[in-house]
Amino acid sequence: MGVDGCGQLCKCILILFNSLFAIVGLGMVGLGLGLRLSSETRGLFDVELKTQQFVIFVVVLIILGSLMLIVSICGFHGACNENRSSLGIFAILLAIMAGVEIGAGVLVFMRSDEVSQDIANVYASLYAQFVNNRDASIGTTLRIFHKVFDCCGIGGVLEPLVRDTCPDKGFWGALSTSACPSVIVNLFQDKAPLIMGFFLANSALMIIALVCSSLLRKAIREASVSPYVLLTTSIFNGSPSVAVYPSYPVTMPIAEEA
Repeated sequence: MGVDGCGQLCKCILILFNSLFAIVGLGMVGLGLGLRLSSETRGLFDVELKTQQFVIFVVVLIILGSLMLIVSICGFHGACNENRSSLGIFAILLAIMAGVEIGAGVLVFMRSDEVSQDIANVYASLYAQFVNNRDASIGTTLRIFHKVFDCCGIGGVLEPLVRDTCPDKGFWGALSTSACPSVIVNLFQDKAPLIMGFFLANSALMIIALVCSSLLRKAIREASVSPYVLLTTSIFNGSPSVAVYPSYPVTMPIAEEA
């Protein structure tokens, strides 16, 4: 059994889509496990640190990456083997993920103030813990925050307590350094439309894959039905001739017993 035309094009699109999906899923699972098992961030899972938002982020990262891998496996199996059942499961899971993507994008946009404040609170908790006990793993995490957001502590230019974890930008560069809580809040509020656009773009790609999956399932179903059957063979002029007719259901009469 094989498909051609539009079905073959959809098959190629699905194989490419699932390849990218699998790579992203593996990356998310690897990042989540790295954050969970790394000695530098393992201490953040201590309940006393009040970093529940970070823990939830890591757990969601691992679960979402695993789900993406499952979806890509179903899509690969369905597209490569032209299996309608696998494509059906792939379509259901992908529709769920597309809905979640749209909901997450809208939620982040509408609640950007709360999301940014939660991340700022996580930073403030880490800052306080590091100042109290100078734990090396928390210090490493602060360095990551400072490098990503290009900030320094809660004092910015006048930061005296965690200066050793801030980016080394020289004297003049340090004068333009801002405090991290304000940088985090402003960044997420300003980038909220961009984040929502990212989520919506991902959901659009998933919808395209859904359409291709439906078209491929239809092409597979049509290719599996043979519209003609061989009925008779006759000989004309010494050469065989085959008569081909469309297949229709035939009802055979049953003779009644006397």
